[in-house]
Amino acid sequence: MVESVRSPPHDGIDASLEAVDFAGIVEGVEETVRSDAEAKAERAHEADTLTFYQCEGRFVDERTVEVDTDGPDSERLTADAVVLAGGSRPTVPDAIEGTAETDFLTSDDALFLDERPDRLVVVGGGYVAVELSYFFSQMGTEVAIVDHDDVLVDREDPDVAAHLTDVYGDRHELHLGYRVNEIAETDHGKRVTAEDDDGEAVTVSGDCLLLAAGRRPNSDVWNVEAAGIETDDDGFVETDEYLETSADGVYAIGDIAGNYVFKHSGDKEAEYVVDAVVHGEETPVEYPGMAHAIFGSPQVAGLGQTEDELDGDAPEDYRVGTYAYDDTALGESLDHEGGFAKALIGTEGEVLGCHVVGPDASTLIHEVSTALAAGGDARTIAETIHVHPALSEVVQGAFQAAIDDVQSGI
Repeated sequence: MVESVRSPPHDGIDASLEAVDFAGIVEGVEETVRSDAEAKAERAHEADTLTFYQCEGRFVDERTVEVDTDGPDSERLTADAVVLAGGSRPTVPDAIEGTAETDFLTSDDALFLDERPDRLVVVGGGYVAVELSYFFSQMGTEVAIVDHDDVLVDREDPDVAAHLTDVYGDRHELHLGYRVNEIAETDHGKRVTAEDDDGEAVTVSGDCLLLAAGRRPNSDVWNVEAAGIETDDDGFVETDEYLETSADGVYAIGDIAGNYVFKHSGDKEAEYVVDAVVHGEETPVEYPGMAHAIFGSPQVAGLGQTEDELDGDAPEDYRVGTYAYDDTALGESLDHEGGFAKALIGTEGEVLGCHVVGPDASTLIHEVSTALAAGGDARTIAETIHVHPALSEVVQGAFQAAIDDVQSGI
């Protein structure tokens, strides 16, 4: 909303923003998070068939979890089936010196500040860095981003990542290709020191520092080794196609399993495990049309493979179709930054990937997700009659362009 007032998407609109109540916005966020957590806890306490422990716990053997109750002694819980939804936490890289001596923010607490920082230094270039940089910049904070990759959100399709980086480069101070080696407290705030591959150093300062260097699974916190639960090199719990771990009767879902680190994928995994554990209906987990989105500006959304992945160790034969927002009536009105949709399809019309960068990308991707979940292909999307002049014509145009490429024999 703030962005729309400051930079109206339509010509002929003259708007101004008198003030942004940062404290009021943060208070609203806190109240929403607190009330939601309290409501969930209350429902859990009131459930007749559920005993709710709101405390820390850890495995002590294969199907026994020790929990820290309010009393002096802990309690041990044993069950025929255990579902581990142990989550993840922000990563604090060991390679960065000064983390023990320097106060910094992570995604856990960045939205709970009492005062708006005048200048924020962000270490990292992934989705957390992009989303929180956008938020703080709209609040009036000057933002500088330091990351070792050459583009922001480098796991996205390369064209999308390059476009987002260009847009953010116009709005923020970017230091990309620099690896942070030290953070420190100074008399004036925080200092970040980084170095590129050629040894060139850069120092960036601000009154507040956000470490957005990724997330790590909480498998160590839950002491999964005691249960004989195997993890990969990054600490994610390994599961089979039924989401069962190496410990018989122990399942893992959500961030700690790392199949997809999204809230919506964890919800879906929970449905599979409930069917298996409660109803005895064990079904291999599937993620048809699993999409994701990054809520910065512009928005980014995608599903399937990227072009880098298709060009990887075992390259696939594929075709590419792109379609710009400003090639549609509504897109031209809403987007002035070169947004587009990109479709990646096989020579038989199968959808290999779709990536969108621009207004409402998080909504537009669902058309593709729904088509895939229903067994559709590229022609399903391209040949569906789309409302004119809806933004979804951008997605339709990308798939039609890819199909035209296949038919041309190029």
